[in-house]
Amino acid sequence: MLGHVSEADAHLDVFVGLLAENLGGTAGNIAYSLSLLGENPTILGTLGQDYHRYFEWLDLCGISAAAIRVVPEVFTASAFITTDEANNQITAFNPGAMMFPSKGDFSALDPAQSIAIIAPGNLQDMSEYAERYLEMGIFSIFDPGQSLPVWDGADLAEAIGCCNMLVSNDYELAMIAQSTGLTPHDLLEKVDTVITTKGEQGCEIVTRTGSVTVSPVP
Repeated sequence: MLGHVSEADAHLDVFVGLLAENLGGTAGNIAYSLSLLGENPTILGTLGQDYHRYFEWLDLCGISAAAIRVVPEVFTASAFITTDEANNQITAFNPGAMMFPSKGDFSALDPAQSIAIIAPGNLQDMSEYAERYLEMGIFSIFDPGQSLPVWDGADLAEAIGCCNMLVSNDYELAMIAQSTGLTPHDLLEKVDTVITTKGEQGCEIVTRTGSVTVSPVP
């Protein structure tokens, strides 16, 4: 929101000691990690008119940018994070190109040879892709993460139900329960596996037949 600041208002100068710009985004981060494991990931997402540097980085990493939609009218989604000496943070987020769906083409996919990961991004993509993967019989993993605050509870429950696996941290799992009204038992009626990360305590993998705790890897 824009507003007027009068001369009577307090004035604060902030000194920025270090400015760093890092490429990120959930799709890029996941694709990079998968490439380190020898996989050949396809990114479905959007970039803005400033896409050149990201494409160069993907090329250096051997990751295809062929399925990424470029939206020339806007800039790429960006988070501007101010961190103080005590590691408290204030974040401003510009969704930019993320406001537009990525319009993925699934015609060449072999469902038997494909795994889909639905991570935070354009909500239309997340919802429609979950339904499409279900229709095509593609194993899908739903990881809503930072997108949770903007989901409608019923829509979130429906998207989860289209997938085979739900991944979240313990705080996000509580948000999912609050938004959808689904208990852990209810979630296992919708998906085969629920994975919950718990920071320094590792993660818990729960299925209908039991649970396994995995210790953290330093």
